[in-house]
Parts: sequence; C-alpha cells; structure tokens
Amino acid sequence: MFGSKNERAGMAKGEMEEAPLASTTGNGGSWPKGGEPLGAYEEIELHGHRVSFQAAGSGDELIVLLHGITSTANAWREVMPQLAERYTVIAPDLIGHGRSAKPRGDYSLGAYAAGVRDLIAVLGFERGTVVGHSFGGGIAMQFSYLFPEYVERMALISSGGLGREVHPLLRAATLPGSEWVLPLIAREWPVRAGGAVSAVAAKIGIEAGPDLAEFARGYASLAEEGASDAFIHTMRGVIDHEGQRVSALDRLYLADQMPTLIVWGDSDPVIPVEHGRNAHRIVEHSRYVELPGSGHWPMLDAPDSVVDELNSFMDETEPFEWSMERVRERLQRGPDPATEAIVAVTE
Repeated sequence: MFGSKNERAGMAKGEMEEAPLASTTGNGGSWPKGGEPLGAYEEIELHGHRVSFQAAGSGDELIVLLHGITSTANAWREVMPQLAERYTVIAPDLIGHGRSAKPRGDYSLGAYAAGVRDLIAVLGFERGTVVGHSFGGGIAMQFSYLFPEYVERMALISSGGLGREVHPLLRAATLPGSEWVLPLIAREWPVRAGGAVSAVAAKIGIEAGPDLAEFARGYASLAEEGASDAFIHTMRGVIDHEGQRVSALDRLYLADQMPTLIVWGDSDPVIPVEHGRNAHRIVEHSRYVELPGSGHWPMLDAPDSVVDELNSFMDETEPFEWSMERVRERLQRGPDPATEAIVAVTE
C-alpha cells in the first residue's frame, strides 16, 4: 500500500540539535517499535525549510497525527507509542511550530494541508488515516477536501473549523497590537509561580491539568524566534475578534463518503462540545465519542480511551476510495435541509 521502508527519507537527530540537514534512506527501520519510548526527532527539508517530526511503528497502515496551534508533536506523546504497536505513525511539528522552521510565508489552512501531503509523499507513503486535534483538525479537514486521494479515514479531536465560538484568549490574540504583546506574555509564563498561573487561568475557564499545562507550554513557546509572528499569521487566517471565521460546516456533507471519527471532551473550555455534536449531525454515518471529564486535550486526559476509539475505528471501517464520479454526484445533490439548517444557525 505504501512505499517501502527504504524509500522513506529523513535523518535522526537529537531533540534540540541544530546540525545541517541531510536525507538518508532506510530510516523507517530505526523508528521505535510499538510500546517503546519515542525516539529523537527526525528532520527533513521541504521547499528549503526544516520540517521536524516524530515517527514510530512499522505497521502496514499509516496514521498521521496533526497537533493544534502553538503545540507540537509532543501533544501525542501519550498515544503514539500505543498506536505504533499496530500502525506506522507520523507526527510532525507543523511549520511555524516547535522544531520546524518559522519562515515568513503562507500559514493558511491550504498551505498546511499541502505541507502534510508533501511530507508523507517524501517519506514514501501513498495514503493514510489523518487525525487532527484543534487547529490540526481544521488542517485534517482541508487535507481531506483538497487531497482526498491521500486519505483513507479522517479523525477529528476537539477540532477547530466547525463553528464560530472559541475561547476569548484566542480571539484576543488576533487583535491589533497583539504581535507586540504576545512575546511579553510568553516570557512570563515560564517564570510565574504555578499557583499564580493556575489562579489566573481559572478565571478564564482553564482548569489545572493538561489544559492548563498545554496552554502554558504553548504560550511559552511564543518567546522563540519567529514563533509569535507565525502564530499571529496562522491565527488571523482562521480567527478574528468575533471568533472562528473559517468553517467547514457548509461542505462537511461531502465527508459522508469518508470514514469519519469525531472525539470531544465534554468539559472542553476552548471549543464548545456542541461543535462536535453538530458535525456528527451533518456526517450521519460518523462515529461520535464524548469523553466524560475530558478537556481540550483528550489524548492527554484520556489517552487509553482515545487509542481504543482509534483502534476500533480502524478495525471496523474500510479505507476510503476516492471517485470523481461519486464526488460529482454528491456535489450535484448538495447538502440536505438538516445540514443547511445547522449551517444557518452557526453563521
């Protein structure tokens, strides 16, 4: 189904090492096996920019894990070793994030989707299951829409792009002048006392636990050179002062041809759980799972449950086979009245 291991390019590197980039072959053979600790980050160069990623497993089926805004591949640290017991798993640091380059360039959803396509292609894969969290969910939907021939299944975890509402902290980051304020905030996160951060976070609805830890880690990362600029450009492409400005709901009905899993924490303080419920109503055949007590990062709150749901989803669905004839027929039929009603209410 995919290219052979010796067609996959990359170079194993230490997590913080900044050595010159190079491409080698046969790298997949050195990736950690299922259940083993994740290894060092790999690095390749795409279009002149460094792309870092983590990889594990050697299964016949590929899973691509896409993190959210200000996050990194590390967000998948609790689920990736388990998934690698059965699959080959790739988790990139998206451009503008983590160890990947932060160029002055295009940070649109379409550019990110094209970057995912190019990454899996250069690593020697042809198709796979794409799993996106938060902003990564928006990328997963855009990837599936633009490059359906690369997609076997789609899983959305606390996904963006399914409604207007979003946490005020993210809306504030798009306001004029935020490019000057954010680096100052970012420098404060690592040095403040944990109790003080928790007290402030509680006032804006972020409770102690993975939600608070990941928010703090994400905002602290904006102090890195180029990170705040990349963050601002990315955010302003999808969010404004009123909330999310990019929505997939009007064309999500096309996903009724593709195996789709939707997972949400019922205590998500960042993106309302109702967004996931509406997406499930539109994609009627989709699997919808709400995890009790979980926040915005279910893969950290309830990693075993997320792995179980993904395994069942993979086991019980057949890979999507793209057909222009079926797409044309579905476009001609258009969305049903129930879908149109949901879209109208959320606009």
